[in-house]
Amino acid sequence: MSQQCTCKQPKINLDEPRYDQETYVGRAKHFFLTTNPLNVLVSGKQLDEARLLVQSYKCGEKLPADVTEDQLWKAKTLYDSAFHPDTGEKMMLIGRMSAQVPMNMLITGGMITFYKTAPAVIFWQWFNQSFNALVNYTNRSGDVVQTDKQILTSYLMATTGAVGTALGLNSLVKKMPPIVGRMVPFAAVAAANCINIPMMRAQELQHGTPVYDANGNKLGYSKVAAQYGIGQVILSRIAMALPGMVLTPIVMDYLEKRGTLCRYPWMTLPASVGILGLCLTFATPLACAFFKQKASLPFSHLEEELQHFLNKKFHCHPPQYEEVGKKYDASSIDRVYYNKGL
Repeated sequence: MSQQCTCKQPKINLDEPRYDQETYVGRAKHFFLTTNPLNVLVSGKQLDEARLLVQSYKCGEKLPADVTEDQLWKAKTLYDSAFHPDTGEKMMLIGRMSAQVPMNMLITGGMITFYKTAPAVIFWQWFNQSFNALVNYTNRSGDVVQTDKQILTSYLMATTGAVGTALGLNSLVKKMPPIVGRMVPFAAVAAANCINIPMMRAQELQHGTPVYDANGNKLGYSKVAAQYGIGQVILSRIAMALPGMVLTPIVMDYLEKRGTLCRYPWMTLPASVGILGLCLTFATPLACAFFKQKASLPFSHLEEELQHFLNKKFHCHPPQYEEVGKKYDASSIDRVYYNKGL
């Protein structure tokens, strides 16, 4: 009979993802799990149970006898996919990254299929930017609260800019080959991302996003970190849309030239959606993995006023806070960390 090991198992660090986030492969594995479209089918009760298990384990409670480490990590994956990393709030269902594939299959399929008339362009671009605005707000960085007026203003400016971009590009390519016209939705989406994301996260640009030290202690709010984070998210979103919105028009143009779509016009939308679904299933996690979600900046890159405040806070402390001052000595802070958002 084999003798069971009685040594104490190492505690699992649930404050970090299961896979190494310092490598692209590790980040890709993490996002393949958290953006899995099947996560949208998980019930609210299951999500709450996953949160309870994760939080109780973090607080030092022992893992229940009937729960394995793999099950704990599965609960952590569900927790990460549905709850905001900064606020801890349960995110709106269609705003979660796990809803990106099915929602973008529908929306992008409509944009690529119905791109010739102005009413169709207006509808699908409005629909797309409304969805993007919801995703951008849901996956924002930090805990800064926006008023209803600020959200509405940002939404209107973002959608108006996106629709205007699409209509303008459409008018420019009317006399060009059909394949060029089919590429307009991607160009419009890429341009719109540069408008929509900063607008829906304008509070971060105005007031900063929370930055932390290596131990997770909040240091303050940085506008510089917000700028870096939002820039990275824009690049990731454009890369996310690129494969499906470029490959699909090429395939559809080929089918149109062969006469396949003329003989079977009903194939147009299903074929577009199918190709998009295949591309998005891989492009979504792979694009999210371009940059670390827990991003970092050198302390010296922070705005001068924040550096000055932190140096003053850490070095000019009263005698009774000497130990705290030593613990948070600004000279020992090489980098600051923040959630860049998705």
